[in-house]
Amino acid sequence: MELKTVKKPGEVIVHLIGRLDTPSSLEIAKDVEELKKEASGVIILDCTELSYISSSGLRIFLTLRKEAAIMGGKVIVRNICSEIRNVFMMTGFLNLFEIQ
Repeated sequence: MELKTVKKPGEVIVHLIGRLDTPSSLEIAKDVEELKKEASGVIILDCTELSYISSSGLRIFLTLRKEAAIMGGKVIVRNICSEIRNVFMMTGFLNLFEIQ
């Protein structure tokens, strides 16, 4: 799992590359903590190259969403594939996030 982050004024775009499963969520925990500092703006999670998401990965998305809500920001999820869209639909995440 790899994260590529592009910071712009008031916005952070995070490109998620690979599989977001339990081992990789532990690997990127430090990056996620850094992202929480940006939660007062817009965090865009670009999933173009995300091939899989587990419950641990969903927890990361939810954690970022909660932090953004507290700080007055928002999280946008962009470019999810059909498999991940199905996971979002089954878990109710489609209703929690702005999906582009």
